[in-house]
Amino acid sequence: MKALALTLLAFAPSILAFSEPRGHEFRAAGPFDSRSPCPGLNALANHGYLPHDGKNIDYEAINKAAQAAYNFAPGFYRDALNLLFTFNISTTSRPNETFNLFDLARHDTIEADGSITRNDIYFGDDVHFDASVFAPVANDLRLNHYQYSDRFVTVEMAAKATKNRLDLAKRINPEFNASTQQHVLEYVTTALYLLTVWDADENAAPKSWVKVLLAEDRIPFREGYKATLTKTREQLDNMIEAVRAVAGWKP
Repeated sequence: MKALALTLLAFAPSILAFSEPRGHEFRAAGPFDSRSPCPGLNALANHGYLPHDGKNIDYEAINKAAQAAYNFAPGFYRDALNLLFTFNISTTSRPNETFNLFDLARHDTIEADGSITRNDIYFGDDVHFDASVFAPVANDLRLNHYQYSDRFVTVEMAAKATKNRLDLAKRINPEFNASTQQHVLEYVTTALYLLTVWDADENAAPKSWVKVLLAEDRIPFREGYKATLTKTREQLDNMIEAVRAVAGWKP
């Protein structure tokens, strides 16, 4: 039944749609709202799980938002936030406790060259979604091709799409920063988006869910998304390992 619903939604999303949780309807960012290079965090703000202005966010806010929207285990983001505060990139009045989403755009800290949805800072904007960057990624993921037998993004597809994007970025960006930090982060965000919208029954991520999250900074509630299983850091680590194995990443 779930597979049938996903297939129908893929072919007729405007006709068949699920409702968004009351109080967490999607509302796009305004001109004075703070947003980051991360679609998943932006989506939490766009749906009101985080403050819609994206400002003065602390660990507890992230922890509660990620549990409520994505069913991430308590403490899922602890290491990431510790890293953020170690980099000392917060621009809030309490830089050791809170941050604004835009702070995550500081280059070669949390943010790195080769994003699959954002352009490199060399080209001027590493925060906002860039359709020209995402188009070849979407093509590799076959996000615009919907058939019953071709309605999911697999680990293999995601890994190869990200590798192609990284290879392209390294060719066209004369200042591509192949730093230690950039290398450590390679494929982590790919594993994270997969885990966020992962369908454990299918061992893959529905294409419609991937497309909405990455291209619209929106949680795909209207497309049937439900976070029924708790997602842990161990699962993320396993996903990172699986993605990197396909891509041929080496430490």
